[in-house]
Amino acid sequence: MKRRDAIALLGFGAILWPLGAEAQQTGKMYRIGYLFLGAQPPDVQKPQPWPTLRELGYVEGSNLVVERRFAAGRRDRLAVFASELIAWKPDVILAQGGQSAEVASTATHVIPTVIMSACDPVGKGLVKSLARPGGNVTGVSEVSTELTPKRLELLKEAVPTASRVAVLWNAADPAMNLRYRELETAAKTMHIEIRPLGVREPEDFDGAFAAMRGDRPDAMFMITDALTGLNRKRIVEFAAENRLPAIYEVRDPVGDGGLMSYGPNLPDLFSRAAYYIDKILKGAKPGDLPMEQPTKFELVINLKTAAALGLTIPSSILARADEVIE
Repeated sequence: MKRRDAIALLGFGAILWPLGAEAQQTGKMYRIGYLFLGAQPPDVQKPQPWPTLRELGYVEGSNLVVERRFAAGRRDRLAVFASELIAWKPDVILAQGGQSAEVASTATHVIPTVIMSACDPVGKGLVKSLARPGGNVTGVSEVSTELTPKRLELLKEAVPTASRVAVLWNAADPAMNLRYRELETAAKTMHIEIRPLGVREPEDFDGAFAAMRGDRPDAMFMITDALTGLNRKRIVEFAAENRLPAIYEVRDPVGDGGLMSYGPNLPDLFSRAAYYIDKILKGAKPGDLPMEQPTKFELVINLKTAAALGLTIPSSILARADEVIE
């Protein structure tokens, strides 16, 4: 049941671009390089920017060529893939996720680069400021670190008896470590014991699962990045098999059978990235385009999973949910 399906974005004076804009009809073949630490989805069109780009007049095979690089969770591949994309000389690079954004922005200071879901781009030196990025980088930031305490509160509200929470996160990613530390701080104020289960490679998940089987937590919190997202179905299946309530940062794991999520609407963020690409292809300089941040988020609850876990989700949470899967 969708009650709210919009995401408001704060762009520090951001330009609102019309949905019906058309690509320049110059006969040019536009070239976009796409870099992502995660794996290639079964359908490379969803939920990425390509559908919105089609609406804006850019059609693969007609006036658009997209060269995609998926690192499948292997951080060491990103630099190589970034170099390959730069050698291909695209008009724009789209870098999804914090590590991809950092690698792309380091690899080129010339090719326009749109970043998406990068944590603290100012602090990491990717842009000078959100209002005036400068340089060759702009795009859509994220505020998941600030949302971390809220997610823990929602988990505790849904599972009042939870006093020990296992946390799965990519300990090799500084941005994910920042979220974990924020979670630790919030847990102390809520008198919740945190069980840290950092992973660095896909092979590390088996060890994390074994640790939870040996010392069972009351609930689980998954911090989402390309590595944990790549393994989300394994994580959701583990939670179901072991009857562990879990909260996630984005909707996809809940659609796979996870209990609940709180975070930005990813298709909307991809759409916003598409508008940046459109403006750049039409001649705008990345450094002149203010970055945007999501300011409204969606709460998704899976009641089928709640029933399987023997949980009754409080009406106070259901009343605030943007989507309830029944």
